[in-house]
Parts: sequence; structure tokens; C-alpha cells
Amino acid sequence: MKNRWSYHSPTPEDTLIIGKMVGEELIAGDVIALIGDLGTGKTWLTKGIAHGLEVPKDYYITSPSFTTINEYPGRIPLYHIDLYRFSKDTDWGHLGIEEYIFSQGVAVIEWAERLPKEFLPKEHLKIYLRYYKAGRKLIFEPYRKHFISCVKKWREKIKSKSSPH
Repeated sequence: MKNRWSYHSPTPEDTLIIGKMVGEELIAGDVIALIGDLGTGKTWLTKGIAHGLEVPKDYYITSPSFTTINEYPGRIPLYHIDLYRFSKDTDWGHLGIEEYIFSQGVAVIEWAERLPKEFLPKEHLKIYLRYYKAGRKLIFEPYRKHFISCVKKWREKIKSKSSPH
């Protein structure tokens, strides 16, 4: 996919900064699908997204593994969804997750690969998180115009920060 962007994040703090940059560009109805093994930084990235969405600092962002969904107020409401305890065989229709995914908030979904495709809107952003050298590799895969534009902007922003002045 030509619109993909790979980024090497050397530290959790760097993943937090990238997440903040992502969160600053998100709009109501956006869906971010996070895909990666345990410990690859999905929750760190979500914390950064929360900062970018201006979730108040007194909210502690944690992975909702046992509650499935954590809601946070911000510039736009953040719905942090964790599907770790579910499988593709889950009866998804009875969980009510689609109410959050197809809402006027921002849905960030950890373990999104477990969700049936029909539960993701056509316009969404997949972010793959992988172990990589001394850090993590984040692979941004945008679907449709809005996210293609966002990924292009983020890539340019990072490029301009890393180039000498």
C-alpha cells in the first residue's frame, strides 16, 4: 500500500509523542485500529492520543482489559476499547461496541484484528505495532482520504523535525 508509513519509535516516551501528534489531528467519528502483540506499546500510543485529544491530565489512561471500554472526556470524547479477551468467534452484536465505534467520539481499539471487518467503518486508520531493534516499529495504514491526508502530514512533520536547520 503506497500510503503506508513506517516509523521507528526508540522509547515509550517517543511513542507517547507520536500518539499526541496523532490525537491532535483526529476528528469526531475517527476510528484507530491498533494491532500488535503484548508489550508493543498500544496503551502508550493511546495515552499520547489522549493527550492530543486534550483529555484532562488527572485522568489516568489504562488498558481496559477487564472493562472492555474506558471513556474519557476531551476536545472529542475518547473511547478506548480493548478486545484482548475476545476472539473472532465472539457474538459481537450483543456487546454494544458498535455504538462507540460509529459515534461522534474517537474510538481507539486495541487488538482490533479480533474484530470482524463489518465493525470497522470504511474510513479508519490501522496502526501496526511491532518489536523492532531497540524499540518499536509503528506502521500506519490509512483507509480513505482523511487518514491518507493525516499520515502524509505526520510524515512531513517528523521529517521536518529530524532534518537539520
